[in-house]
Amino acid sequence: MGRMYAARAIAERAASVTLWDRDSAALAQTARELGAVARGRTQVRSYVVDVGDLGAIAKTAHQVRRAAGTPDVLVNNAGIVRGNRYFWEADSGDDTRATMRVNALAPMYIAREFLPGMIASHRPARIVNIASAAGTLANPRMAVYAASKAAVIGWSDSLRIELEQAGHDHVRVTTVTPSYVSTGMFAGARGPLLAPVLAPDVVVDRVWKGMIAGRPLVQLPWSVGLSRVLRAVLPVRVFDRVVGDGFGVYSSMERFTGRG
Repeated sequence: MGRMYAARAIAERAASVTLWDRDSAALAQTARELGAVARGRTQVRSYVVDVGDLGAIAKTAHQVRRAAGTPDVLVNNAGIVRGNRYFWEADSGDDTRATMRVNALAPMYIAREFLPGMIASHRPARIVNIASAAGTLANPRMAVYAASKAAVIGWSDSLRIELEQAGHDHVRVTTVTPSYVSTGMFAGARGPLLAPVLAPDVVVDRVWKGMIAGRPLVQLPWSVGLSRVLRAVLPVRVFDRVVGDGFGVYSSMERFTGRG
């Protein structure tokens, strides 16, 4: 989906687009293909970086600022998921550390690198943080992933309010909480009742429009918002039975395989 956000920026004639990925071969191919589409109208730059390596973020961000300045739009889209096991059945703490670093800490570190420049420029700027519906309610067999996305939601919305309180209204933060998206990352997972697996292009279009408008929150599909309301008003055990079990949320990861 990162490629799709970049393609959307090129289609809207961004001056430059910067891509980060840890897969050097895939990144180079993506940069070439997007560069061909841009035809010189948009400068496409790419950097090989594993955002799970928190020390590498500052180094790469410095290179970006030196080459292209501070971006006006930052999309924190990187993410990983480990399953399909109960928390105590995980092989070791390695998966837990990796998930928290990539999903929760990396967006904070990356935003911290570019925020001062966004604030100082006084130009309209946007930060998009891709969280997950899993961060809004419990879900078995993805406990650490849910925790990482809950952390992103809490931080992202707090950052939005901090910017408003500090008078930096030109920098808007959009938090995104989609259900399962058919990118291959959640292969095998089943969409619960009222929350079918989402097509990537639909998600990107909704997120992009929400980002441009400066919307604080984009929830996909609409039932994600409904589940948050029900979780707030229903007793825990009733929610477990009606939404968790009845809607199939708590069984949605039972056949998860991921990309393998």
